[in-house]
Amino acid sequence: MRALVTGAGGFVGRHLVRRLGTEGWDVVPLGRNEVDLADPVAAAAAVRAADPDVVFSLAAGRAKATPAERAATVAVNTSPWLVDALPDRCRTVVRLGSSTEYAASTAPLTEQAALEPRGFFGATKAAGSLLLQAAAAERGVRSAVLRAFQVYGPGDHPTRLVPVVLEAARTGGTVALPARISRRDWVWVGDVVEACLRAAVDDGLAPGVVLNIGTGVQTSTEELVETAARVTGRPIATAPGAHPGRDWDAANWVCDPSAARRVLGWAPTVDLAEGLARTWARS
Repeated sequence: MRALVTGAGGFVGRHLVRRLGTEGWDVVPLGRNEVDLADPVAAAAAVRAADPDVVFSLAAGRAKATPAERAATVAVNTSPWLVDALPDRCRTVVRLGSSTEYAASTAPLTEQAALEPRGFFGATKAAGSLLLQAAAAERGVRSAVLRAFQVYGPGDHPTRLVPVVLEAARTGGTVALPARISRRDWVWVGDVVEACLRAAVDDGLAPGVVLNIGTGVQTSTEELVETAARVTGRPIATAPGAHPGRDWDAANWVCDPSAARRVLGWAPTVDLAEGLARTWARS
């Protein structure tokens, strides 16, 4: 099976490429080092050259400081060039979406929750999910959108929360915390990769399906720090109110993963304490 992975140099992409390689897939990695995915002509040519049976669409832009950066982020996150460049034999496009596509909710989020994105990134991801579903339906290609919640694990970007917390444990530094409570549904990167693989090979999957990929358990930033201190055996100092927070932070942010269990037979296998311990051991 020949797989094209866009965003192959990113956090989840690297884990997925490694897993595909161990299972004997013929993998074509596509990241910033291979092609500018904000250039529709170059990106479409790269997709045609890859000639994939399956596409894992993981590329994600986040820059938004200037009009040019925002335009590039829209182009990457919506990938309008992708579906039309696929060969006729391509069976599935699996898109890694984001929980930030949803509106904030005090209840666990199901796939029927309103699309009211939190922030610019969430808006571009939601637009990309809708465009993929529509374009794939026109071409007769099965698409699946996996809305991942807060993914973590070894190799994450050093500015993200788990690497920052573990670095503080290692060095004795202080973790800046937002003033308001922020909770997230933390899901192990290996479990996200497993969901991607299951969606890619499941011929019974309904075209255009959307599935939440999370644990159904939410953890506050303070609780995550406490858990990290416990599993590392090191004290972690915090500075409450020193972090400005993010526009998509919420006091409640957790998914209902029951559809993924029912449709894919998928369930998270690594809880937060074990995942932090594994990440600590490999960092």
